[in-house]
Amino acid sequence: MIFDCHTHLMERQHLSGSFLNDALRVWGDDYNMTCTPEQHEQAMKETSGAIVLAVDAPYIGFNVPNEYVAAYTAKHPTRMFGFASVDPNRPGADRLLERAVKELGLVGLKLAPIYQNFHPIDRIAYPVYAKAQELKLPVMWHQGTSYPAQGPLDISRPVYLDPVARSFPELKMIIAHMGHPWTGEAIVTVRKHPNLFADISALGKRPWQMYNALIEAVEYGIGDKLLFGTDYPNFTVQETVEALTNINKLVEGTNLPRVPDRVIDSILNKNVPELLGLV
Repeated sequence: MIFDCHTHLMERQHLSGSFLNDALRVWGDDYNMTCTPEQHEQAMKETSGAIVLAVDAPYIGFNVPNEYVAAYTAKHPTRMFGFASVDPNRPGADRLLERAVKELGLVGLKLAPIYQNFHPIDRIAYPVYAKAQELKLPVMWHQGTSYPAQGPLDISRPVYLDPVARSFPELKMIIAHMGHPWTGEAIVTVRKHPNLFADISALGKRPWQMYNALIEAVEYGIGDKLLFGTDYPNFTVQETVEALTNINKLVEGTNLPRVPDRVIDSILNKNVPELLGLV
């Protein structure tokens, strides 16, 4: 069964500031971003499990507490894997991460410079990376674009993870959304480091971008390092599966290359918990 490596819980009280205002500006006033634990459980019913991400981003107004995620994943210990989030700008952020792991039972870390307003190579964040490596926590990075006007694009490029990976070679890291729109940058960075991966979440609604990113990943030889993710509740498992399995319809009747079936099958059938050391 499919494992979803990129999902969210969030309710109205978790969203404010620039994140909420700009989401409504971009998507419309009727856009509903919320996902309760009950809705998440139902949405993941046909999967083998999922990673559930906390978000600690007061700078942008996106705050899903570690405790909230831990309370949900504790009810589904064999299927749901909670990732903590700590803002590296917080004093003692590395200790906050250790508490989230040892006291709350969370098993990974979510970081998002565009939401948390820190540069990946800023030394303020290095104690957090060191603690994650010490605790053998995989790190999910939102290292790509997003819509909040306040979020700094200049620190959001995937290539900035190269020095982090060189400094912490044992740290398993996933670049969310294949680093869109810098998918090529994400791909060459993933190729360079054995413990770096990327997920395909949120690309399904941009099929031409998704197709080109998958072809480039194949050409660089990292098709086996791509993980299935949805970015639920923004996208569902069914939507993402359909986008992936139908991707070659874009090039039917042309001489453009097809995404190999083996790569699609690898994304759909990968044992992500084992790959990331979650079990």
